[in-house]
Amino acid sequence: MQLDLWTSAFCAPCAAARRVSAEASALVPGLAVTERDVASYPDDAEDLGIRSTPTIIVRREDGAEVFRSPGVPTRDQLLLAIAKAL
Repeated sequence: MQLDLWTSAFCAPCAAARRVSAEASALVPGLAVTERDVASYPDDAEDLGIRSTPTIIVRREDGAEVFRSPGVPTRDQLLLAIAKAL
């Protein structure tokens, strides 16, 4: 299972998204968290329709997207999304 965290420099909410992602990672064995800066991966961000930061995307093992949060989800919202990806 994969959690993609899209961020940008000087993004205050991105710090909160990092904390929520780290909490989820600590609670869910095998959850891979990958952070990408939209400025470093502009083509990928555009291909994925990333319009704001932070954006969190949760994917199943087969790569299918099951959850997308532009902004910062609560820990419980994120854990529920991860459970759906299992």
